[in-house]
Amino acid sequence: MTGRLSPGTLAGLPAAISRPRYDRAGLDVGIVHIGLGAFHRAHQAVYTDDALNAVPGAWGICGVSLRSPDTRDALAPQAGLYTVGVRDEEGERLRVVGSVVETLVAPEDPAVVLARLVDPRVRVVTATVTEKGYCHNPATGELDASHPDIRHDLLNPTQPRTLAGFLVEALRRRRAAGRPPFSVLSCDNLPGNGEVTGSILRAYAAMLEPDLDHWIADNVSCPSSMVDRIVPATTADDRIRISAALGVEDAAPVVTEPFTQWVFEDRFPTGRPAWEDFGAEPVADVRPYEAMKLRLLNASHSCIAYLGYLAGYQTVAETIADPAFERFVGALMDDEVTPTLRMPAGADLAGYKAALLARFANPALRHRTWQIAMDGSQKLPQRILVTIRDRLAAGAPFDRLALGVAAWMRYVRGVDETGAPIDVRDPLAERLRRLAEEAGPVAGRLAPALLSVREVFGDDLPANPAFVTAVTGALEGLFDRGAWYCVERLG
Repeated sequence: MTGRLSPGTLAGLPAAISRPRYDRAGLDVGIVHIGLGAFHRAHQAVYTDDALNAVPGAWGICGVSLRSPDTRDALAPQAGLYTVGVRDEEGERLRVVGSVVETLVAPEDPAVVLARLVDPRVRVVTATVTEKGYCHNPATGELDASHPDIRHDLLNPTQPRTLAGFLVEALRRRRAAGRPPFSVLSCDNLPGNGEVTGSILRAYAAMLEPDLDHWIADNVSCPSSMVDRIVPATTADDRIRISAALGVEDAAPVVTEPFTQWVFEDRFPTGRPAWEDFGAEPVADVRPYEAMKLRLLNASHSCIAYLGYLAGYQTVAETIADPAFERFVGALMDDEVTPTLRMPAGADLAGYKAALLARFANPALRHRTWQIAMDGSQKLPQRILVTIRDRLAAGAPFDRLALGVAAWMRYVRGVDETGAPIDVRDPLAERLRRLAEEAGPVAGRLAPALLSVREVFGDDLPANPAFVTAVTGALEGLFDRGAWYCVERLG
C-alpha cells in the first residue's frame, strides 16, 4: 500500500471501485451540511454524488462539524474523498464519494462557517446533529432557552456553538445583505423534523432580534424528511480492510448496508439537486413515512439496544439471531406499532417490516447495541413514548414497548446484569445516575424516580396509572428474571 486516497491517486484505484466522474475542482459549494458524521457520508452525500455524476456544477457539499475536528482531520488530507463500503452476506462493494469538497470545524473558526453560510451560492443547509443537537425539550419539541449553549449564543451571536445559533445569525446576515435565504432540511430522527427546526429557529430569532422570527417564518423553508440507512461506527478493522482493497490509505471510510431510503417534502424555493433521479422520494407530506420509520425501525432498534445489551449481546445481528428476540421484535412491530400507523394507499408495511428483520440480521454489519443505546433520554420520546401515548388513548396493550422503556431505566443505572459497569452516554447521564443511585435496584423506587424526568416523559405519562403500572411491572421483571427471560415471555 502506497500513499493516501486523494485526487492524485483516484486514477490508480482498482477498476472495480466506483469513483466520481465529474471535475471536483469545478464544483461550487451549494450545500452546507452541519453534523459531518458517518451517516451523512453514507446517505445524503451519496445521493448528491450520484446527482453530480449526472449534472456536475452547483451542488458541492461543505461539511461542518460542530464539535470534534476528527472527521475534518481525516478528510482534509484526502481533499474530502472517502470510501463507502456497502456490506452484506455476499461481500462488500466499494465506491469513492467526491461530493464533500470542503470541511470546517465550527469551534475553531465560527466566522469562517458563518461566511460560508452567507455565501449566496449556498442554497440548501442539511443537518444531522442528532436529537440533542436541537437544544430542545424532547417531550415538547420547544427550544430550551435555558440550555447553556443557547444562552452562550444569544450573548455571543457572532461566535455561535449551536445549530440554531449558526443558522439564525447567517439568515440575519443574508437578510441584511438582501440575499435570499437558504432552505433548511433536517435529516434527524425527530417527528416533524422540519416543523421542529423551524420552530427552534423562530424561537431563537425572537430572542435575538425583534421581528427576525417573523421574517424567518415568512421566508425560510424547513421541509421535513425521513432518512433510513443503517450505518455502524467505522472500526480500525474497516479502515485496514478498505485501504487494502484500494491500495492506498483511506483514513475516513464508512460502512453501511445496501438498503437506503430518503423521503422529503419538496419545498426548496431556491433549488436543490435532482436527488429523486437516484431513488429519493419527494412528497407533499412526509409524516406517514416518518412515523413508519421512527416507530418501526428506530423503536425496534432502541428496544434491541437496551434489552440486547442487558442480555449480553454486543451487536444487533447477534441479538436478532436469538429466536426469542426475533419473535419479540416481530410481535412488537405487528401488534403494538402497526395499528398506530396511517400510511398512504399502496404502502407496503408488511414488506417494510420483513425487510427490517432481514436488515437487523445482516451479519456483515457490526452495529453495536451500546452505540444505539446512546442518548436515550433524547430518543425515547420520539421512538417509543409517542406510540405508547397512542396505545393508551386507544385502551390497547403496550407490554413490549413498556419493556423497552423499563430496559432503558435498567440500563441507565450504569450496571449490567453481571454487575459490570455500563458506559452510559447521554446528555442527562449524571442526573440519571444520581436518581438511580438514590432509588437503588428496586423497581418501585427506580421507576418513579426516572419518570420524574419531565424532559423525557412530560407531565402526562407519570400521571397515567396504566403507564406507570406497566413500566414498573416490566422493570420488576428485569430485576427479578433478567432481560432474556422477559423478552422470551413476550415473544
